Amino acid sequence: MVLYQPQNGYCYNSDTHFLFDFICRNLEKYKNIKGELLDIGSGSGILGLLLAKKFNKIVLNQVELQEIFQFFSQKNAFTNSIVSKMHKGSFLELEFETKFDFCVSNPPFYHGNVIKSENENIKIARYNDFMPLKDFIKRASQVLKNGGKFFFCYDCKQLSEIILYLNEFKFNLESLQFVHPKSTKEATLVMIYAKKDSKSLVKIFEPLVVFDEFGQFTQNVLNIYKEAGTNSIKVEVE
Repeated sequence: MVLYQPQNGYCYNSDTHFLFDFICRNLEKYKNIKGELLDIGSGSGILGLLLAKKFNKIVLNQVELQEIFQFFSQKNAFTNSIVSKMHKGSFLELEFETKFDFCVSNPPFYHGNVIKSENENIKIARYNDFMPLKDFIKRASQVLKNGGKFFFCYDCKQLSEIILYLNEFKFNLESLQFVHPKSTKEATLVMIYAKKDSKSLVKIFEPLVVFDEFGQFTQNVLNIYKEAGTNSIKVEVE
């Protein structure tokens, strides 16, 4: 999959590949995956496009605040012959004509009190000032159908808040997976699968370790990159 991205601006990272793999593993038990999917804060479009390619009965919707990424999401959908509907504006404020079967997102989760990039589109894409965790989860609950599935990744240090807000807005935590830079390092990322109106017990996946003791990608990570098959092309934007 070819994906165009801005030369000087926010670009997708490995978190999105890991989230794609996590979603696929959770959906393995379901047959005939179909329905309306909303990629929240689509950026270059990578997550929703990978899922639409993998599950070809999914109807892809993308919502994006920034004009530059509205452009790249749409360009990348066209480049990869995937049909998508772009909802232009803030996920927290837009009204949608339909409710969704799936919401997926690699949202901004850095705290506002850290040093920020001077690049405005990077700030919006990375810092949760622009989409606070509670508002993000509340709005996802509002736009999902009963039984809708919600997948996202977040800073694992905020797991207690994530669970609190999921419960508040009628989500059940179905599964999670922690990502560790190395086997000897603390987790830095958590991937979440939550479902509306469910009472299932939570499943904890084995940790995903990114680098081995020699500083090379682990085989699990190499397999994820191979399955995604993405090729990034960076371009200048005027």
